[in-house]
Amino acid sequence: MRVALVHDHLTQAGGAEKVLSVLAAMYPTAPVYTLVYDQRRFGRTLAERTVHTSFIQHLPGGVRRYQWFLPLMPWATEQHNLNEYDLVISSSSAFAKGVITNEKTLHVSYCHTPTRYLWSDTHEYVADLPYPKLVRALVPKLFVRLRLWDYAAAQRPDRLIANSETVRRRIAKFYRRESTVIYPPVDLSPFTPSPVQEHYFLTGGRLVNYKRFDLVVEAFNRLRLPLKIFGDGPARPRLQSLAGPTVQLVGFQPLAALAKLYAHCQAFINPQEEDFGITAVEAMAAGRPVIAYARGGALETVTPGRSGVFFTEQHWEPLADAVVRFRDGEFSSDVIRQEAEGFSLDSFRAQFEAVVHEALTKQ
Repeated sequence: MRVALVHDHLTQAGGAEKVLSVLAAMYPTAPVYTLVYDQRRFGRTLAERTVHTSFIQHLPGGVRRYQWFLPLMPWATEQHNLNEYDLVISSSSAFAKGVITNEKTLHVSYCHTPTRYLWSDTHEYVADLPYPKLVRALVPKLFVRLRLWDYAAAQRPDRLIANSETVRRRIAKFYRRESTVIYPPVDLSPFTPSPVQEHYFLTGGRLVNYKRFDLVVEAFNRLRLPLKIFGDGPARPRLQSLAGPTVQLVGFQPLAALAKLYAHCQAFINPQEEDFGITAVEAMAAGRPVIAYARGGALETVTPGRSGVFFTEQHWEPLADAVVRFRDGEFSSDVIRQEAEGFSLDSFRAQFEAVVHEALTKQ
């Protein structure tokens, strides 16, 4: 059976790219189709893989400034020629689900979320654009056209898989389609609980504005408690400017160093509404409790009193209150680790293969 994998773009590492790496391991001969590909960042992960890119890859600034070419992305996505494949698996939070396949090809799309900036986060996204007011005024008009394409694109896959119940509900609302929930795979093996914790809290991941790391910085500036933030992204300069003397941005961390950061922290802070939230599960795999905003994927991964606590308003004051009330001794690292086991690689593989097998049988 000839299989192809499709991903939105390969420019920065995040949860979606971790899912792609697992799918690539499951289908080792499948080529990858994507809009743009930063070989410096992903060359090691996809070293033995054929990667097909769109024409945006070859435009000036196409890789580093791919966002500039947003109006061209639907067209570029539809240019991927997938006619020779029996099975196409797309990993999508934006465009990849919109590839065109022939009537004999089974298209299974793993949806990380309906495109955030077109549906759930439109107003926040436009407000945060670092462009002049005139440009920001034109963006909503572009989004009207992109929203129509995005809805049509979501009707193309034969099967839709949602990465959480939260995303399943969004798919039903925005795309009017049913989907099957399969939680993203989390490689638990690098993370081990430690009997020793140090005096710091931890947060991090892909540093973008919507993840609200700014409110964590504000809370810890006020509390004057030590906080470490790992990861990189466009929000890092702003976070650095906001950080007080107790807040340390440690940048991108190799896996071994990241595992140590998780295992030795007091607790992991999850301030954002995630579609799922792999970093929170990684922290749990290291036996550490999570202090999470009570929305989105955290409600499906964190159990109050067993693996963490919630705060209910996305502001620094409720977060600070949760941190002050937090008591590490109320949690068992072994119990927290057991909670994380439900999101393992093996569980994902078995469920995904079952969905594909069923869809091929019914085709």
